[in-house]
Amino acid sequence: MEQHYKLHRLRELADNDQDFIIALAETFLEEVPADAKILKEAVENVNFLQSYQTAHKMKPTIDVFELGVLDKLIEIQDWGKFEMSDKNVSSQLADVLAAIENASNEIKSDFNL
Repeated sequence: MEQHYKLHRLRELADNDQDFIIALAETFLEEVPADAKILKEAVENVNFLQSYQTAHKMKPTIDVFELGVLDKLIEIQDWGKFEMSDKNVSSQLADVLAAIENASNEIKSDFNL
């Protein structure tokens, strides 16, 4: 439990309300993998605007669940925001996608979702 994500900040925000934490875990599973797919396609298609917008949307969730890849997500966001066509963010994207997949699988298991 909590190998690929951390809940201590969520517990603090939720005042240890387990129902609220479960609702946030469900929301994570509904939104973050779908956003990851959009981000992957946007980066692969060099769609700077979509990359920026999607990474920006994902930041708070990635941060609060502490997936350990916020810095890499910010690099992708900045790549899109500043249209850094001379920079390759494939490695950062791979790390972000792997962290999301690992956390999603673990959350499903931990919360029986």
